[in-house]
Amino acid sequence: MLRAINPMGTTPIAGSLMKAADDFPPCANCRNIIILITDGVEACDGDPCIVSQRLQKQGIILKPFVIGIGMDENFKESFECVGTFFDAAHENTFKNVLGVVISQALDNTTAQINLLDINGKPTETNVPIILYDHTSQKVKKSFVHTLNFKGQPDTLVLDPLVVYDMEVHTVPPVRVDSITIYAGAHTHIGASTPQGQLDLRSNTRQNTIISCIIKPHGKNEILHVQEFGTVQRYISGTYDLEILTLPRIIQSGIAIDASATTTIAVPPPGMVTLRTGTSGYGSIFVLRENGYEWVTDLSESSERQVFQLQPGQYLVVFRSKFAQETGYSKTKEFKVSSGSSTIVKIN
Repeated sequence: MLRAINPMGTTPIAGSLMKAADDFPPCANCRNIIILITDGVEACDGDPCIVSQRLQKQGIILKPFVIGIGMDENFKESFECVGTFFDAAHENTFKNVLGVVISQALDNTTAQINLLDINGKPTETNVPIILYDHTSQKVKKSFVHTLNFKGQPDTLVLDPLVVYDMEVHTVPPVRVDSITIYAGAHTHIGASTPQGQLDLRSNTRQNTIISCIIKPHGKNEILHVQEFGTVQRYISGTYDLEILTLPRIIQSGIAIDASATTTIAVPPPGMVTLRTGTSGYGSIFVLRENGYEWVTDLSESSERQVFQLQPGQYLVVFRSKFAQETGYSKTKEFKVSSGSSTIVKIN
């Protein structure tokens, strides 16, 4: 308990903040709060703003409370960067201000996170959310968003002394920065997250797993790799799909609408058995509008290879590893139909 104060004639605010930080023992889940009471500005050539911000960024303290006693109006602005400023002009005011500060320092408050659908209603849910301290970027809370038994976003208890950054882990994620929680009031935090579903339908004849690369339309950023036979939610918008069949299938400008399901299916592949009679070098090509496009290389050590290929017209080019002249290269065209089984021999 503080029983006496001996004024020394100077105001070392920056130094006092640095020394006060040493009074807190290491603790990952503690709320370290400083209440700075002063009748003047920094007088020892320190920078209280830099010190306060550095301590907050390192997660050592939360944003300090600053109580100014009988200070000149021109000095108040210099404390806005240090912490939350309260003006206590006389004794009665000081008691009231100190009570408010202690109440805010000790009390948590309630909030709810509204994940808004295409109509601006808080109906989206079941999404992981991480709340960060805006200053230190340390994780303060992580949870899966929930609607309660009334169908409303569940209530959270949050620290009003923390300014939050929120990342909603939809695909792609939605971020809301610099969220202020008001002490004693129920705060609503909104994020626009209208989602639709992408249903990648697998074919029962396909005995291998097909993956699909999802990108924002017109961009090279990979958002997600989704397997066929699964359903995934995405923020409503337009996407490009690269389906990793043989050959690959590119579908550009696929719309995923809010509260709707977009279904994508690929034709059943055909089974192609390639027999070369000897090991060697070669590749398979598929016929496109502008000529043949490479699909895959052949194994250099196998005389018999099996491929699952999408329907189309193909060309195989091959040369035995024992043939030392280009003229010994062999080519053969073949056609693949859905669900068919084809044997291609290169003699």
